[in-house]
Amino acid sequence: MTELTYTDLVEDPSTGDLELSERASLRRVAGLSTELSDITEVEYRKLRLERVVLVGVWTEGTAEQSEASLAELARLAETAGSEVLEGLVQRRAKPDPATYIGSGKVRELFDIVVATGADTVICDGELSPGQLRQLEERLKVKVIDRTALILDIFAQHARSREGKAQVELAQLQYLIPRLRGWGESLSRQAGGRAGGANGGVGLRGPGETKLETDRRRINKRVAKLRREIAAMDTIRATKRGRRVANEVPSVAIVGYTNAGKSSLLNAITGAGVLVENALFATLDPTTRRAATPDGRTFTLTDTVGFVRHLPHQLVDAFRSTLDETADADLLLHVVDGSDPAPEEQVNAVRQVLAEITRSHESPLPPELIVINKADAADELSLVRLRHLLPGAIVVSAKTGEGVPELLDALAERLPRPDVVVDALVPYTRGELVARVHSEGEVLTEEHLAEGTRLSARVRPDVASALEAYAVNGSPA
Repeated sequence: MTELTYTDLVEDPSTGDLELSERASLRRVAGLSTELSDITEVEYRKLRLERVVLVGVWTEGTAEQSEASLAELARLAETAGSEVLEGLVQRRAKPDPATYIGSGKVRELFDIVVATGADTVICDGELSPGQLRQLEERLKVKVIDRTALILDIFAQHARSREGKAQVELAQLQYLIPRLRGWGESLSRQAGGRAGGANGGVGLRGPGETKLETDRRRINKRVAKLRREIAAMDTIRATKRGRRVANEVPSVAIVGYTNAGKSSLLNAITGAGVLVENALFATLDPTTRRAATPDGRTFTLTDTVGFVRHLPHQLVDAFRSTLDETADADLLLHVVDGSDPAPEEQVNAVRQVLAEITRSHESPLPPELIVINKADAADELSLVRLRHLLPGAIVVSAKTGEGVPELLDALAERLPRPDVVVDALVPYTRGELVARVHSEGEVLTEEHLAEGTRLSARVRPDVASALEAYAVNGSPA
């Protein structure tokens, strides 16, 4: 098998000078194997993980981008509990419609699977039902694609009833077009005239195949899950409506998976939610109350992370959860400053957000970029990111660096109460003063003999409560 050099691939990312056999060859991506060097350990023999080979098709972009995509697939596989043995990339104008990588390369891949002892092949793309069937028949091992891998990770991490229902719905939507039978033993359909010679008592009639039975049962389950999620969405909308009625500003934390969104939520609010160095550790949104330095309260919601080529089944199933972002007053877009290609993460997140807002038929809320993991990023990368993302705030949720500056930026971006009042509140109505402090923005406060003199920005309902104590013809 002829291998391409890295220099050749970078200099000719699309066509031309390379021989056809070289351009179409499978190329090993170094550094992806997580196989233990010493396989004599008792624990390893007892808890042997799935051993996988990764395969990608490089159709556009640079060699670095193709290797980064396969490296991300390796992290996904490890998150799902697999052991990556080998990573391979093939250069093609487009994936082969029958076998994804071409029939000749399937034979080479089969030899690699046999040599490494792999039991699973994971493809860096979404396979059609035909491609999946052809690859499994020729490789003699289990074959899954990127979408199935992400769905499996979601299924492992779902904790709440709503999260489990959303993941199951996405898995069933993915499974329906890929149902297939194994042999005639699964057929429940009478053949010939009322079953013919192979029929008999109980086998006459039209019948239905096992696939038809499975498809019917899955469609019934999908309909039930949709009803359950719609009911849960009603509860979520009620809570969201209560916050809107109270005019509490809302901030949604969005970003690429493992960018540090949950860590940032903990750093700002002390929420104590799960923080794990793993992809898709957070599936269930968490909402906590926080306050700006000037005392205004707002809600902060941690949402599910995004990834390149996020399966459309997941976007559809998690629609009610993702709608939290469309209804927010501000998006806190968290970027991993230590990632080799953070700008690609930003583009992937914005693509998913654009899809959500299209279905929601509302404009995207304002966005504040937060570059996280400053403690793990080198200074040159941070300077480049500041240039690429002007106005971004650099923080480290782990050390607390930059969090005060982030809170100041939030205070500037959040909507302010629009009614300015000037009132002299008697000391017997201390609850009104407390309400102004908790729900409004106090500009000046003075304690006089008659009571507390307040100048503040408040909501119309608070202004109405202060109307009897207005001073100098103020709106209160």
